Amino acid sequence: MGGDAASGILLILVAILAMICANTGWSYAYHELFHHELAWTPVKKLDSLHLWINDALMAVFFFVVGLEIKREILDGELSNAAKRRLPVLAAAAGMVMPALIYLLAAGTSQPIHRGWAIPAATDIAFAVGVLGLLGNRVPPALRLFLLTVAIVDDLGAVAIIAVFYTAQIKFLWGIGALVFLGGLILLNRRKVFSLPLYLLLGLGLWYCVLNSGIHATIAGVVFAFTIPLKLSPSGDSMLLRLEHALAPWNSYLIVPLFGFANAGVALGGIGLSGLFDPVPLGIALGLFLGKQIGIFASIVAADRIGFAPRPAGASWVQLWGMAVLCGIGFTMSLFIGALAFPRHPLLVEEAKLGVLFGSLLSSILGYTILRLAKAPEAAPQPD
Repeated sequence: MGGDAASGILLILVAILAMICANTGWSYAYHELFHHELAWTPVKKLDSLHLWINDALMAVFFFVVGLEIKREILDGELSNAAKRRLPVLAAAAGMVMPALIYLLAAGTSQPIHRGWAIPAATDIAFAVGVLGLLGNRVPPALRLFLLTVAIVDDLGAVAIIAVFYTAQIKFLWGIGALVFLGGLILLNRRKVFSLPLYLLLGLGLWYCVLNSGIHATIAGVVFAFTIPLKLSPSGDSMLLRLEHALAPWNSYLIVPLFGFANAGVALGGIGLSGLFDPVPLGIALGLFLGKQIGIFASIVAADRIGFAPRPAGASWVQLWGMAVLCGIGFTMSLFIGALAFPRHPLLVEEAKLGVLFGSLLSSILGYTILRLAKAPEAAPQPD
């Protein structure tokens, strides 16, 4: 089994386990494990295991995402203007359409409207994991395109978190974060390749951002952007080394642990009928319909008007299946859901239900489409 498929299956199992724990006799122990106040913590603001996962471990997750985004921009699919046109357009349309559908379905009343960004995010690990289950039925160009769209999508989600889900900024802590960021930029500009120095300043940046009112995970992305991609005198790329070293930890520890801590929805207070409440209904429709409509329609339009050709070797049915898979929100959507309703725990639980249901529908339909789709016939070669 490939690594992509294994990580995707692990996330599915973790989500199921979290739901079982939250709706059986283990529910109290499950809640206490993550939300009980710790007897001691080295960071006062992080006084529960749940906060350590969401504000510290997820900063590492966003750090790896940032490394991947920087590599793609400088030396990947996003480094070429012609190549990035279609994935950037598709990602943008795939964020706008789910947000619009959410607002149409859920309404714009307070505080419900704050959940508009929840269905705008795609889970890379989950979506690529489903593709991994399909093996060689999916052309490499399609997998690469989905990865690129998801990376642009992640960048958009990070921008949304920074702009729309940031509390009032505490000035002194903000100044401290800028000082550490300035030090990291200086190291990069001076071509310093000492990893301990970067990590020390990066930790200081995270601590200041954590206390500033800006969500701590933003520090992970900003820190990643300062890591040099260029080779050191010894022929080593610090960015590539960190990305390769941390990617397995992201896939097999951080994301599953986050999923286990956040995916458990206690249905006792909501019930499956709660799916038709404004928040879960808007999220589920945004993920399942909004993603596929926005992404697939933008690909068709770009190809038809000559703005950018569709990925080579992929049929229109396969592209539709890929667009449906982008409706798997899981990690990012659960994360934004917690930020959207900080004072409304019931809405957070309802958001989880909507994310899980929309992601489930998207994964089943997307897998089925790609499983049954036929690859386009190769053009005949001239004699």
